[in-house]
Amino acid sequence: MPILLESVLASLPRAWRSAILLLTMLLGLGVALSPAEAAAPQRHDPGTPSTDVPAANDAQLAALRRALNAVVAVRVSATEGAPTARTLGEERRGSGVVIDGDGLILTIGYLLLEAQTIEITTHDERRMPARQVAYDQATGFGLVQPLVPLRPRIEPAPLGSVAPLEVGDALMVSISGESGAEVGVVRMVDRRAFSGYWEYHIEQALFTVPPVPNHSGAALFNRKGELLGIGSLFVADAPNIGRVIPGNMFVPVDLLAPVLAEMRTTGSTRASRRPWLGVSSQLEGGRVRIVRVERGGPAQLAGVSVGDEVLEVDGAPVDSLESFYKKVWARPAPTDDVELTLRQGEEVRKLRVHAIDRMQTLRKPQGI
Repeated sequence: MPILLESVLASLPRAWRSAILLLTMLLGLGVALSPAEAAAPQRHDPGTPSTDVPAANDAQLAALRRALNAVVAVRVSATEGAPTARTLGEERRGSGVVIDGDGLILTIGYLLLEAQTIEITTHDERRMPARQVAYDQATGFGLVQPLVPLRPRIEPAPLGSVAPLEVGDALMVSISGESGAEVGVVRMVDRRAFSGYWEYHIEQALFTVPPVPNHSGAALFNRKGELLGIGSLFVADAPNIGRVIPGNMFVPVDLLAPVLAEMRTTGSTRASRRPWLGVSSQLEGGRVRIVRVERGGPAQLAGVSVGDEVLEVDGAPVDSLESFYKKVWARPAPTDDVELTLRQGEEVRKLRVHAIDRMQTLRKPQGI
């Protein structure tokens, strides 16, 4: 028996109904967005009759409803004195997505760093405590489990893949916060490797426009209601757009499948146990420059300073953030010494940095 469009819309929160109509027109009917249209927020008149949407899209609407219902708000309070609070704040808010029948929630990992308490809020405004299951430094994903069963049960969002996506494809993004749920349409503009200033690199990242302001843990869905990515960053210049347009970077769920079982079992992955220097870096005209040094971290203790240019790692030239990080991570153990050749002002120096395992520096909740 087909699902009636009117019954699908009636089951949604009011704030979602007009957005769902717009999403169906854009996603279901294959409407193409120009760069100018994609860069502007997409709006829809709530008074538009629901019969404007073809009945053939009823199944699609049901899939989108399931996807939206799987999105939850995530609120985190950091442990007292947590070093990460200096950059991430003591109180953090973002989104997450239920991805299995037991209520396991996928979110962006930095929300969970040094968490003391975690609270989730479901689409029907149920609030409940949760615990951290895993944080994977290598991908950036985090996993959260509610401490009480999700009853009534929330149907999990199925995981999709970014492989079939083409530049210009319209996608649905959803966030959940204290002010309620929000949904919108974005356009995929690039899929490529990404290096972050915080000693982070993934071989595949997804870039979308227009920007979503509350991007932390935001859920990105395709027209089938399949989860494609988790929001990570605001970027000032989304690639491959032909002009400067801000957007977001999403971590593709394609990176999750190979490590999900290991994350659930061990709380992390082997790839996350790697040397960490405690620096933030950026690429300036083909040169890697240190822009921040973690207080009390390995680099600061070794004499690395803000403004230093990284020339070599263990004698091998560095010309990008990717090459910098991968040469550091090539050391056999996370606590190995790493030799950095730096230009400090007019002087070139070699410093030996005793790296550490980043995961071992994070504060645990009190009582654990």
